[in-house]
Amino acid sequence: MGQDPDTIRNEIAGTRERMGDTIDALGYKADVKTRAKENVSEKVGRATSLAQENPLGLAVGAVAVGFLVGLAAPSSNVEDEKLGPVADRVKDQVKETGQEALDRGKEVAQSAAQSAAETASDEGRKHGEQLAESAREGAAAVRE
Repeated sequence: MGQDPDTIRNEIAGTRERMGDTIDALGYKADVKTRAKENVSEKVGRATSLAQENPLGLAVGAVAVGFLVGLAAPSSNVEDEKLGPVADRVKDQVKETGQEALDRGKEVAQSAAQSAAETASDEGRKHGEQLAESAREGAAAVRE
């Protein structure tokens, strides 16, 4: 006649478990906001470890920032008298270089953000398709 009731129960339990896993995976893949936060946290962790591995680079960056802040501060009368036009030229060159670095940094950040968004979108779509296929297979197994 038919299959043994225990076998059927075991198959149903197995199918339910696979469906639960599929639903959990779909939920995770659909939660792009959380996955993006995890990705950012991972990249921040890498940047932190890079700073720990290269403290000299971090120190040089800090000195450069301090130098730029010092240049942005208004000059005193003594500085104007002693250094005059040379100081003004140096300040202008440093401001220009700083602005170029800032613009380049913005471009890199925008490119990285766009790349991350595209990757997240592509991966989300791929995983969604895979999970939908898994769900169809699970539903087909339940029907059998």
